[in-house]
Amino acid sequence: MRTFDDPQIFAHHTVLVRSDLNVPMDEGTITDPGRILASATTIRTLAEAGAKVIVMSHLGRPKGEPDPTFSLKPLVPELAEAIGRDVTFATDTVGEDAKAKAADLADGQVLLLENLRFNPGETSKDDSERQAFAAQLAGLADDFVSDGFGVVHRKQASVFDIAALLPHYAGSLVRAEVEVSNRLLNSPQSPFTVVLGGSKVSDKLGVIDNLIERADNLLIGGGMVFTFLAALGHDIGSSLVEKDRIDDVKGYLERSERGGASIVLPTDIVMAASFAPDAENWVRPIADLESTPAGADGLGLDIGPDSAVAYAKVIADSTTVFWNGPMGVFEFQAFAAGTKAVAAALTNGSNDDTGDSGTSERNDRLTVVGGGDSAAAVRTLGFSDDQFGHISTGGGASLEYLEGKTLPGLEALA
Repeated sequence: MRTFDDPQIFAHHTVLVRSDLNVPMDEGTITDPGRILASATTIRTLAEAGAKVIVMSHLGRPKGEPDPTFSLKPLVPELAEAIGRDVTFATDTVGEDAKAKAADLADGQVLLLENLRFNPGETSKDDSERQAFAAQLAGLADDFVSDGFGVVHRKQASVFDIAALLPHYAGSLVRAEVEVSNRLLNSPQSPFTVVLGGSKVSDKLGVIDNLIERADNLLIGGGMVFTFLAALGHDIGSSLVEKDRIDDVKGYLERSERGGASIVLPTDIVMAASFAPDAENWVRPIADLESTPAGADGLGLDIGPDSAVAYAKVIADSTTVFWNGPMGVFEFQAFAAGTKAVAAALTNGSNDDTGDSGTSERNDRLTVVGGGDSAAAVRTLGFSDDQFGHISTGGGASLEYLEGKTLPGLEALA
């Protein structure tokens, strides 16, 4: 992967930077600016070195045509604050406005293009259509810097095809993500614990498959835990289960018994009468999940308090930890305790709001929050990014890298 150490090589050049500014929005308001803040370092570094910086990104899933709901314009003030300088906005990607504003850039100035996915060429499955859009983007600049790790698993024009048209480099964010992921895959210090949650076990099968012989512990939570419990013969009430994955899960349980990572499952579950923030809820041991209050048909929405304590201890005693996926429905306060306990145990120092679950400062410890819902959870629950060794911006890209897959956006930077 081609990187750069001296940003001065871009002085007086126009540089296209592929960032991942796909932040969550609520009626035009950014609810978590994490990806903007993570992208700021490379953009600011290039601008300070005298480059003319053109930032490109997507937001949401528009259908290949302009849609005001997904405009990047509301991101301009947040990006400008993050990089400490003004940001100009182009109302298109490769049209007249983008071309004019790109041509007018002075050294150190920053331009943000409109949503890449407003152009069908960005995500097209047709190579020629994608390459044509990439050529239009490349016509705006002298160099290309790939810094959107969250999209490097996508074979898209601004991620993959453009690298064949311009001198190309990995930005500091992509470089850091790859270095951390390689440590997890190739040189994790033991004990190495992987914590997996989220709703579907099918989303995590590849990670389990690739890490079960590398890790010491696999802690399972979230909705995916019920497929594991069903595989072991437990009644799970109305809880989420992927019946077509039960045989896969049984295979992993057998691999664990044959010497793979120890698969740790909850001993108790917070059950609820319905999927609602104010739902009646109760704690039950996994052997008796169907024992419910009169008239209630329970479903599991969080790991129980005993499990949260046990998980926190395993995590706190580990030197390397990778976490992807919440332990429960953390968006509902009543079902956030398991996720909060895991997050506190991953921190590199105790958190006053979470009791004594935090670990003491250890310089040899690497804790990685694997992006997506996990990153959103730690911020929602009041943790700061600097309490963790690394918070990935990758989401699906992080998972695919840890599955051992070749990612097109990284392959293009070779």
